[in-house]
Amino acid sequence: MKKIIIRLNGSWEKIKELAVASMTGGINTFIAEEPVIPQLRELGSVTIFSFSKSSEPDVLITTETSPEKISQIMEHEKNVAYLVTIKSKADEEKIIELSKRGVPYIIVKAEDWKIIPLENLIAELHKSDTELYAEAESRDEANTLFQTLELGVDGVIFTPKKVEEISGLEKIIELPEKLGLTSAKVVEVKEVGSGDRVCIDTCSLLRVGEGMLIGSQSQGLFLIHSETLQTEFADPRPFRVNAGAVHAYVLMTDGKTKYLSELEAGDKVLAVDNRGACREVVVGRVKIEKRPLLLVKAKPDSEKIILKTLVQNAETVNLVNKEGKPISVAKLKAGDEILVYTVTGGRHFGKTVEETIIEK
Repeated sequence: MKKIIIRLNGSWEKIKELAVASMTGGINTFIAEEPVIPQLRELGSVTIFSFSKSSEPDVLITTETSPEKISQIMEHEKNVAYLVTIKSKADEEKIIELSKRGVPYIIVKAEDWKIIPLENLIAELHKSDTELYAEAESRDEANTLFQTLELGVDGVIFTPKKVEEISGLEKIIELPEKLGLTSAKVVEVKEVGSGDRVCIDTCSLLRVGEGMLIGSQSQGLFLIHSETLQTEFADPRPFRVNAGAVHAYVLMTDGKTKYLSELEAGDKVLAVDNRGACREVVVGRVKIEKRPLLLVKAKPDSEKIILKTLVQNAETVNLVNKEGKPISVAKLKAGDEILVYTVTGGRHFGKTVEETIIEK
């Protein structure tokens, strides 16, 4: 998920005012130095970046970039952000080398962004585990940094001069308005016996037409509808998605996937409706129980692949048809058309990767 980091300077009174305004808007990551860090932590749950190791920050910032110093730091510190000032092509190459060494965070800084081949850095680093942060002088510049190459940096560091500059800042990193869903024709629905099934209970009330993207393969996920519907046998549970078997993927807010078995309270999952509109929901509980399962196979339009997912064999479990209406898996049959989300490539630890992959 994209991140905004607020740099805090000045007196404690000013820092407190800026920090409270940021946290009220949902931004709780800061760059700060002693002696205000203990006071900041008293305001609430925060993540602190700092140059001061003695202040016990969550992430230590360093300007060291020599191979020897980096090796020494990485032996003793896990969460380190390497600050690199860009002045030449050599500095760009230095950043790429840092990423290859597996450093967790890189902060890039420059007086004039026009001289920085930011596209090159984003293209090089977006497939790595290194998070790329950049300093922004204004809200407009922050917005540009998040949109460069349609991928953007992972985070922006912003130094507000007054509280008014913070208001609405979090809207810059809102989720994309829509995902492109497509229809797929069901080719088989089959009982396969019992297995461990996952229900995802969220901290939000989901709407009719809304659910989560879940499936057995990285190339395509099914829109599994929330339990927002009244049935003859059960009352609605509008906070729940009866997601499917423990092995399946679910799409998260950062574009990565997790196995359903890995989900836990506090995780942030992507809720998607029948038009592809997205929003973030927080997981409140994950419930795993042994239940009878159905295997659903479907072939997307203009795709050669056959997508699969396993869901509980129950009337209350619904997919979504191409008209955007819920359809119970108890009534689902070959020839029905349902909504799916397809991607190219595969997944490696949840990340999309461009590779040839066969999933059966």
